[in-house]
Amino acid sequence: MTGIEDIAVYVPEQRASNRELMTQFEMDESFLVEKIGVLQRAVKSAEEDTSDMALKALEKLLAQTGLAREEIQALVVVTQNPDSNLPHVSALVHGRAKLSPDCAAFDISLGCSGFVYGLSVLQSFLAANGLSKGVLITCDPYSKVIDPADKNTVLLFGDAATATLIGPKPVLMCRHFLFGTQGDLTGALVCRAGTLQMNGREVFNFAATVVPKHIEKLLAKASLNKDEVDCYIFHQGSRYIVETLSKRLGLDRTKVRLDIENIGNTVSSSIPILLQRELADQKIKTVVLCGFGVGLSWASCICNKTGV
Repeated sequence: MTGIEDIAVYVPEQRASNRELMTQFEMDESFLVEKIGVLQRAVKSAEEDTSDMALKALEKLLAQTGLAREEIQALVVVTQNPDSNLPHVSALVHGRAKLSPDCAAFDISLGCSGFVYGLSVLQSFLAANGLSKGVLITCDPYSKVIDPADKNTVLLFGDAATATLIGPKPVLMCRHFLFGTQGDLTGALVCRAGTLQMNGREVFNFAATVVPKHIEKLLAKASLNKDEVDCYIFHQGSRYIVETLSKRLGLDRTKVRLDIENIGNTVSSSIPILLQRELADQKIKTVVLCGFGVGLSWASCICNKTGV
């Protein structure tokens, strides 16, 4: 079986300060720090597009792992903000990275739940077609679609890309996938006329209501109790969302990862950014991943360190 062998992360160097927007939005620091949790956001350069960021993440992965380009048999890109409608971002990255013509390449149009969906899709695709190595890229630069005058979105989102190697010698085996969709709430997080619009209260209420029950169902499916999990990685929607989920589930707060202060909510990249840091920690043996957002959709899985 295949699983996660390694993860590479690309975060643009440029930052935008949220403190500089406090007066404009009539907001005090306690709200910024305790509720939003983002002090500065990673922002791509004007010259960078989605495929540029995705390619940089892939090149970092190749350098980290020593993986030969011709070994990649499938390339999957999770994004809802492509360079253009046609062609798909994975094809652009495939060509610029000079991957094998025998390599499959396709995109998945999902947001904050996209990494977990992508793991399941790529692992299944490899298994179904007798393949052994694939790369999953997440890249959704929301700076392309955010209105800088919109308090509901501009303070939250940052730009980043990740590349995850799925192969036959995994560090993490990901199983017990569980998914959900509430399509009647599509209007809570939507792009209209090229601009992101979000009903923050509706998205929060959705996450606070749906996700705890979903995690309990996931743990039951895997025959685990919450204390047997070493690490919980939720999509980093905001500090308040992560803290709320932790409290409602009654989790040991030291097991719940939170780190958006200096990069922001990076959409489908938020989970792999945090997961990458756990790969080498021998104390971490069982991890819960949970993404939720655009759709509205959600997806979770259990990851176990190999050799445990």
